[in-house]
Amino acid sequence: MSGPLSIGIVCPYSLSQPGGVQNHVLGLARELRRLGHRPQILAPGELPAAEPDTDELPISGAGQGLPVRYNGSVARVNFGPRSSARVSAWLSENRFDLLHLHEPVTPSISLLALRASRVPVVATFHTATPGSTAMRVAGRVLGPMINRIDLGIAVSDSARVVVHDHLGIDPMIIPNGIDCAAFAGSRATAAVPRITLLGRLDEERKGLAVFLSALPRIRSMVGEIDVVIAGPGRHRLPEGVRRTGYLSDAQRSALLRSTDVFVAPNLGRESFGLVVVEALAAGAAVVASDLPAFRDVLTRADGALVGATSPAGDEAGLASAVAAALAQARTGPVSQRVRERRAHARSYDWRTVGPAVVDGYRRALDLRSSIAGIA
Repeated sequence: MSGPLSIGIVCPYSLSQPGGVQNHVLGLARELRRLGHRPQILAPGELPAAEPDTDELPISGAGQGLPVRYNGSVARVNFGPRSSARVSAWLSENRFDLLHLHEPVTPSISLLALRASRVPVVATFHTATPGSTAMRVAGRVLGPMINRIDLGIAVSDSARVVVHDHLGIDPMIIPNGIDCAAFAGSRATAAVPRITLLGRLDEERKGLAVFLSALPRIRSMVGEIDVVIAGPGRHRLPEGVRRTGYLSDAQRSALLRSTDVFVAPNLGRESFGLVVVEALAAGAAVVASDLPAFRDVLTRADGALVGATSPAGDEAGLASAVAAALAQARTGPVSQRVRERRAHARSYDWRTVGPAVVDGYRRALDLRSSIAGIA
């Protein structure tokens, strides 16, 4: 099928809360619109506060989102008869060429849309937790519904392995996308080197406690530093560490452009290193835990090592890696290293990722057409 597509995108989590899946859905919809397609989004909860372009996206609410602990985080989802009726009404009111469902086996509206769909379905899997209960249960009891997925997408190789092992699907890999232009611009250099950590502070898996334990050792190695912790959540911080709280997209970009070393000390359950890619797009040096999702992002594309890794949860290893990165941050060919990081990040730009997703859409449509022809 050629020409512009009408695409129903279903996000299982409330757009009123920040998160990787939510950001991916909004970024993809913007890129699809730029490419001339007609995306519409359905999500639980209240609609997000208007940001540049977001208020122009067709977004429908599927009812109040309820907080549920999932994958070491708290997600706002909705499920049940009332939600099912809203999903069915949304599908009936719109004549979509296909549906793009995110996390389709999570008990939320993506699963409801999969059950109700009468058009081709593309499904993106973001979870990369081998012991995922939702995946394990889905593989046992949702076989007929999983068979309705015409094309699967995994955001990383680790996510692909989980989907293959639990659901028997062999998805294509298309990474998360970012808008590199949002992180472009001149880098600000403060008098004191800056270390930044960004994430939900009250989630243990983000590794804040490990970083704070390593911080005295880092200071003893490198001397005076400016430490900034950005993100929602409550966590007691030691003296000399600044907290910013929630940041807008523009504020986050400005912070990363003023960062010498970005630290991602996460402990696990990461499917894609989105924050790592954003830091690279801003030109910052990166030290990340040696997790598959982060390692893949830091070394993929041209094979150049654009960041450093340390064993997850190893305070001493993290301190040594951060100290080494700080020592290099303002010496030698700094501008060249910044250009290399930004060039590496461009392989994840929406201008590359978006067309790859559209190619997946057309494969799903062709596959459904060929099956209909045989039938």
